Amino acid sequence: MAVLEIADLDVRYGGVQALRGLSLTVAEGEIVALLGNNGAGKTTTLSAVSGLLRPVAGTIHYQGADIVGAAPPKIVARGLVHVPEGRRIFSTLTVHENLLVGGHLLRDGKEMARRLDQAYELLPRLAERRDQQGGTLSGGEQQMVAIGRALIAGPRLLMLDEPSMGLAPLMVATVIEVIRGINAEGTAVLLVEQNAKAALKIAHRGYVIENGETVLEGEATDLAVDPRVVEAYLGGVR
Repeated sequence: MAVLEIADLDVRYGGVQALRGLSLTVAEGEIVALLGNNGAGKTTTLSAVSGLLRPVAGTIHYQGADIVGAAPPKIVARGLVHVPEGRRIFSTLTVHENLLVGGHLLRDGKEMARRLDQAYELLPRLAERRDQQGGTLSGGEQQMVAIGRALIAGPRLLMLDEPSMGLAPLMVATVIEVIRGINAEGTAVLLVEQNAKAALKIAHRGYVIENGETVLEGEATDLAVDPRVVEAYLGGVR
C-alpha cells in the first residue's frame, strides 16, 4: 500500500518550471531514493510534498488523502515530516531543547517522554551531548539532531534532503545506518541524496529525475548497475 502518491506534478518558480509532470510513489515501510543532479528538482519535490510550495498542477496523496494546499503544520501532524537540507537546528539551544521543538504539536507528556527515550536510544551520541548547545556540535552531530528532532514528531513518512552533505566518510556511514534503523522500525523514507552509492545501498527502489521530470525508476539493485546511473551518479564505477 502506498503511503505517498505523487502524480503529474507541476511546480513553477515565477516563469521557471521546476517540476514537469513528476510522478512517484512510496510504499509503507519502504526506502525510496530520489537521485538527480543539482537543480534537477529534488528539493522542490520535497518542498511541494511538505506544503512549502504550492503546485500548479498534479496531485499529492498521503495515506489516501489529497494534501495539496494543506498547511505545513497540518501535514506534520498527519505524520509526514521533512528534514531539510542544511540541518537548520537552533544553535543556541541544547540538544535536548532542539529535540523538544520537534514535539511542539504534541500535548501528551508521557508520549513525549517515550519519543525522547526512543530518539536517544536510536541516536546514542545525542544522549551523550544532551546538554550541549547545538552550535558547538560537529556537522554530523548536528545532522543527528535534525533527524532526532524529526523523529519526535512521530513520522510515518520521513523525507530527508541531502543528510550526508558535507560530512566525513565515517559520519556518512553512521547517518546511513541511522536511516536504515529508522526504516527498520517501520517508518517509510523518501531520501534525496547526492551520494547515490550510499542511497542505493539502503533503498528498496529509486527514481532519477532530470529537469523536473522522472527519467528512470526501478529497484535500487537494478539502478545501481544501470549504465546510465553508473556513468552519471556513481563515477563510472559499479
